[in-house]
Amino acid sequence: MKEIGAFFKEQFSSIGIIYRVSRYEDKASYQSHYLGLMWEYLYPLIQIGIYWLVFGVGLKGNTGHSANYLPWMVIGITPWFFMNRVVLDASKSIYQRAGLVSKMKFPVSALPSIKLVSNLSSFWTMLIFSIALGFLYGIRPTMFWIQGIYYFIAMIAWLLAFGIFNSTVSILIRDYHVLLQSAMRMLFYVSGVLFNFQTSSFPPYLVRVLELNPFFYIVQGFRDSMLSTTWFWQNPGLMLVFWLMVLFFLLVGTHLHFKFRSHFVDLI
Repeated sequence: MKEIGAFFKEQFSSIGIIYRVSRYEDKASYQSHYLGLMWEYLYPLIQIGIYWLVFGVGLKGNTGHSANYLPWMVIGITPWFFMNRVVLDASKSIYQRAGLVSKMKFPVSALPSIKLVSNLSSFWTMLIFSIALGFLYGIRPTMFWIQGIYYFIAMIAWLLAFGIFNSTVSILIRDYHVLLQSAMRMLFYVSGVLFNFQTSSFPPYLVRVLELNPFFYIVQGFRDSMLSTTWFWQNPGLMLVFWLMVLFFLLVGTHLHFKFRSHFVDLI
């Protein structure tokens, strides 16, 4: 727990650095492209169009809700796009900044957080787009929308915990990032992003196992907030499992980070 406290202390003391570096990275990533930062928003919109044509039109995806497939999919895919990018970017955030780590005193634990903040602008844009799309399809605000704040906090907590773990393990085991990329591709299809496996022909025991996935918890949580009449505390089992997983990765991740941080330069 002491290491968790040190981790969050570094995050709060480095808020200014995290924000400035994240803004710089946003501009630097697309400075040689004609459309610049527009690609931050065009790329996910193009993907959404492809998934909608394949799963919504071609395979006639079942949402399990009265909502049309397109807004249902977009509401779920918005947090997924954000989480996927943050997880993969954060996992390589330390060894990509080997020069920064070796040449100056820098709060290394803040590097995964920089990736999280730098992707927030595209998340907010996609969220506004999903809300606007919902309005076009007759989805109106209800009192359940307020719990979106809880799921946003839960998403950030999960990404911080998973980020510090992945970024450290990627230094210790260089093949880990490749394995993580493959795992995220698989998780995309088993996190309920494109189809509702709760209403599929999957065996009940398999559905219960898939529901333990923390990415599913967040994706389903955003959908429950905008489309359903279910409060987050009405699923106490899934909520407990989710926060235990956050705590586990935070404990292990911070322990490994502070234990090996002095050796990062040599390992890189």
